[in-house]
Amino acid sequence: MTPTIAAIGSAVAMTLIVGLRYLATSGFFAWLTGKVQPGLYAKLDNQMKREIYWSLLSAGIYGIPAGVVAWGWQNLGWTQIYTDIGSYPFWYIPLSVLLYLFAHDTWFYWTHRWMHEPRLFRIAHAVHHESRPPTAWAAMSFHPWEALTGAIVIPALVFLIPIHVGALGFVLFVMTLMGITNHMGWEMFPRAIVHGPLGQWLITATHHQKHHDAYKGNYGLYFRFWDRLCGTDLGLGNFSRAGRSASGG
Repeated sequence: MTPTIAAIGSAVAMTLIVGLRYLATSGFFAWLTGKVQPGLYAKLDNQMKREIYWSLLSAGIYGIPAGVVAWGWQNLGWTQIYTDIGSYPFWYIPLSVLLYLFAHDTWFYWTHRWMHEPRLFRIAHAVHHESRPPTAWAAMSFHPWEALTGAIVIPALVFLIPIHVGALGFVLFVMTLMGITNHMGWEMFPRAIVHGPLGQWLITATHHQKHHDAYKGNYGLYFRFWDRLCGTDLGLGNFSRAGRSASGG
C-alpha cells in the first residue's frame, strides 16, 4: 500500500470514528435529556435532523486532517505525541492538558468572536445559530467553513506541544463533553459548580445559553478568561422553560 493510499485510508477511518463518536455521545445526551427534562425537545424533530446533517458533514472536515496527522505520527514520526510515560516528568501530563485546553479555548474565543462579524455570520456561523434552542445534537452543527476553523486546532497543537497519547485522549473527551453539554438546553452540572467559585472561570451550559440568547458575548468554550479580559462576559443565562436546569441554575 502506497503512503498516499494509507493516509487516505486513515482519513476515512478517522472520519467514521468522529461521526460514530458524535452519534453515540450526542445520542446518549439526547436520550438523557428525554429522561431528565421530558418534552424539552418536543416539536424540534426537523431542527434535530438539520443538526445531525451539518454535524455529520463536520465529522468529515474534522476527521480528514486528524486521520492524516495520526497516520503521519504512527508511520513517519510526525508530531510531539509520545507513548512512553517516562519521557517527561509526571507533573507535565496535567500541565499539557491545561496547555491544550487553554490554547484551544483561546483559538475558539477569537475565531468565534470573528464569526459574529455580520458578513461572516451570514456566510457561516448562522448555521449554528439556526438551532433555537440548541439541542444535544447541535454540538458539531457547523457550516463547513466554520468546521474547518475548529478542525485544524488539535492537529496543529500536536506538532507544537508534547503530549502523552492518554492525555490527548482526555483532551478530546473534554472537548466532546463540553461541546455537547453546553448545548443541551439545561444544566447538568450542580449549582455548587455553576454558581460557585469554579463557575466564575469555567463555562457550562448556563453560561453558553446566554450566548445563544444574546448572540453577542460569552464567546469562550471552556474558560471565561478571555470573555472577562475582553469585556465580553455577559454572565450566566437562564432557561426559558421552568425546571429546565437540573442544578437550579
